[in-house]
Amino acid sequence: MRREHDSSATRQLLDDIRRMVPDAAVRTTVIAGHPGETEKEFRELLSFIEEQRFDRLGAFRYSHEENTYGFLNYSDGISEKTKEKRVAQIMELQQGISAEKNAALTGTVMKVIIDRKEGLFHIGRSQYDSPEVDQEILINSPKKIEPGTFVDVKITGSTEFDLYAEIV
Repeated sequence: MRREHDSSATRQLLDDIRRMVPDAAVRTTVIAGHPGETEKEFRELLSFIEEQRFDRLGAFRYSHEENTYGFLNYSDGISEKTKEKRVAQIMELQQGISAEKNAALTGTVMKVIIDRKEGLFHIGRSQYDSPEVDQEILINSPKKIEPGTFVDVKITGSTEFDLYAEIV
C-alpha cells in the first residue's frame, strides 16, 4: 500500500509510544484484501495484531477507489468473499483481545464523560474512546446526569466492546 516504513519500523514506533506514554490507548485501522495480498501476508497481519494487542482496531475490506494509486496501478484480484472472510477473522481476533482488556478493567476507577441517557443507563466514554466509534461505558444510576458531565465510575463488568460501571 506504498507505506514509507516496514514492519520493524512500525513495531519500533509502537514500542516507543508505549514506553513514553505507558497509559496510551493504541488504535489502528487495517485493510484486508489489498490487491496482491497473499494468504501468508494475511496470516502475518493476524500475527501482528495478536502481538501488538491494540486497544482499538477497525478492519475494512479493500475497495478499489477510482483515481487512487491502487486503482491506477493494481488489478483488484481478490474476491469480495475472501475480503469479507478476512475482515471477519480480524474482527474475531480483536474481539477476543478487547474482551480480555476490558475484563482486566473490572474493579478499576476511571473518569468518564456522559454522552446521553438510554433507558436505565447513562452512556459515557473514557478518555480513550471516540464518540459513536468506540466502546461505551454503561452506568446504572438513578441520578440524573447531564450530558457533558464528567463522573468517576468503578467498572463492574464488561463485554467485548463495552464496559458496565457504577458511580463512585
